Amino acid sequence: MTLWIDGDAAPRDVKEIVFRAAKRLGIDTVLVANKPLAIPRFHPTVRTVLVEGGPDIADKYIADQAQPGDIAVTADIPLAARLVEKRVAAIDPRGREYTDDNIAERLSVRDFMDGLRATGIETGGPRPYGPRDRQAFASTLDRVLTRLQKQ
Repeated sequence: MTLWIDGDAAPRDVKEIVFRAAKRLGIDTVLVANKPLAIPRFHPTVRTVLVEGGPDIADKYIADQAQPGDIAVTADIPLAARLVEKRVAAIDPRGREYTDDNIAERLSVRDFMDGLRATGIETGGPRPYGPRDRQAFASTLDRVLTRLQKQ
């Protein structure tokens, strides 16, 4: 099992939670980004992959490399859809797991909001990342890790 992190936009808190879980469970963890990222020194299971700049290059790398039974952390819904299709567990930084049951709706809402923004309508952004998001992410990650380790 490999734990993939879409590193360009993952909050620091999410990375810290993942690093602790990776160390505790000995899970290979890969942060993929188009800029250098800091990782804990002397962490035996965490590494980074630096990809070229450009739209969706990190997403493509994760989608191409992830295998069924892996876990990915991403806020990118199109990437999550590709991963769910490949049977990769996908979690957003706020602790929501992407599944066969919800990914089509999440894509539809994303596309609708993109359409509104394209017409000049202000849709606002996501609320600030906070303690409840951190707790929800930690709980979901723990639940998904437990489920996948039992398989």
